[in-house]
Amino acid sequence: MAGPLEGLVVLDTATMLAGPYGATLLGDLGANVIKVEPPRGDDTRHLGPERGGERAPFISVNRNKRSIVLDLARNADRGAFAKLCAKADALITNVREPALSRLGLAYEQVRELKPDIIWAGVTAFGVDGPYAGRPGIDFMAQGIAGLVALNGEPDRDPVRVTVPLVDVMTSLLVCSGILAALHERERSGEGQRIDVSLLDALVHAQATGLASLFLTGETTPRTGNRSYYFAPSGVFPCKDGKLICITTPSEKFFANLSDALNAGWTDDERFRTIDDRLANEDALEAELAGRCRQYEREELLDILHAADVLAAPVNELPEVLEDPQVLHNGMIAHTKHATLGDLDVTGVPLHLSRTPGSVRRSPPLLGQHAREILQELGYSADEIAVLTKGK
Repeated sequence: MAGPLEGLVVLDTATMLAGPYGATLLGDLGANVIKVEPPRGDDTRHLGPERGGERAPFISVNRNKRSIVLDLARNADRGAFAKLCAKADALITNVREPALSRLGLAYEQVRELKPDIIWAGVTAFGVDGPYAGRPGIDFMAQGIAGLVALNGEPDRDPVRVTVPLVDVMTSLLVCSGILAALHERERSGEGQRIDVSLLDALVHAQATGLASLFLTGETTPRTGNRSYYFAPSGVFPCKDGKLICITTPSEKFFANLSDALNAGWTDDERFRTIDDRLANEDALEAELAGRCRQYEREELLDILHAADVLAAPVNELPEVLEDPQVLHNGMIAHTKHATLGDLDVTGVPLHLSRTPGSVRRSPPLLGQHAREILQELGYSADEIAVLTKGK
């Protein structure tokens, strides 16, 4: 099925992750996403693990798109871009000024080509203010918004979160912002500008930690795998050397854990309340670790799940690809790449019952769809040959 956004045309002129992944989510839901790339291509085409000339970072976030190469410094290519804009509903970019205006990608410039365009701009820290114009990526936002300071073991230096969660969160805001603006356009008939930043996305996600500061003036410390609010919570080795996550955010789940392991902890004066357990966390964690080492991981998981305990395996990435729930949820999708052949990509995380999204296209080669896109814009074969020469 094409998905609920069938007929929506989105131009992805962004690079790296946050902007392009926002466009991908719209494509997952059926939008016609056209990735407009400079001659060198998206920056992620030149980073990371490679096979057959294709790089993992690009492959990871660019499914469900068609690619065209346009050099927006050339008048002929600017003309093609203008025609694309005239047919588009939304445009996504993360180009910084002054290049943004020099390439004709600024909101007011695009608005001249399509008055009701929904324009979404992604920056690191905000479109104006003291940090405006600074370069920035996920790591920088983690630093400013306090995530690096919170992450890691309490007696060691802080560490960044290696998964690009800030980029991914920002991509969700790009997608939801565009959908909100499209809904409003149905009433007003007018487009608008959307500005999203990595910094704002992460400060938004820091709500729980900042709430403590707002409420009590208390700064949340670094706790590693432990929780600041309750115990036990952590990662524990099993008899076979494999690791398991266990956490107990309420009396119910702590009692379930105690009963499942026949530990009798609910009758132990040291562990009766959440505050007691936090005060005696080292002793409790040592007892739990000792009991985990009595079982193979799968055996222990079966026992804990049967007792309604919050427990999960610590999967290595190859194990994620074999996880039965991940597979059941359709989060590994199979595609046919133009040069690589069979290629798996991540699936669609949003499940609609009547008009579900789907992975319909493998990530594109650079400029793979230029001819068909230009043909759709009304260019002749000779004109297409001129526009695509050398690309």
